[in-house]
Amino acid sequence: MRDIDAGRLPSVVFYKPVGRYNQHPAYTDLLSGDAHIADILERLRRGPQWSRMLVIVTYDENGGFWDHVPPPAGLGWGDRWGPATRIPALIISPFAKRGNIDSTAYDTTSILKLITLRFGLEPLPGVRERMGDLTAALNTP
Repeated sequence: MRDIDAGRLPSVVFYKPVGRYNQHPAYTDLLSGDAHIADILERLRRGPQWSRMLVIVTYDENGGFWDHVPPPAGLGWGDRWGPATRIPALIISPFAKRGNIDSTAYDTTSILKLITLRFGLEPLPGVRERMGDLTAALNTP
């Protein structure tokens, strides 16, 4: 939290809430986790790095509470499993398209694809070529 306030966050940060804030079924509640994430997002928004920041809030569950639609068949996705159930992802940033619902196909490696693109890195192996890189949800500066 001190690094957020001081503007000392590195270029890429991964944060995973722990304990009662992680929203896992059976031992936490959704409200505590939602309040925790809202507090962090507000702190980031007030911080000195906000004008250059992109925050992605997503979950590691296999569908969990999130999806009512079965996943599409795996054929043609580049591996034998294909995509899994959908999980939510929120893009929060001055660069996010306002009021936009993006229908591009993504998976969790789309976050890595965006980082790779942003920093001009070599593509990582194992990333589905047909999945988006999140840029469709962003306004380019």
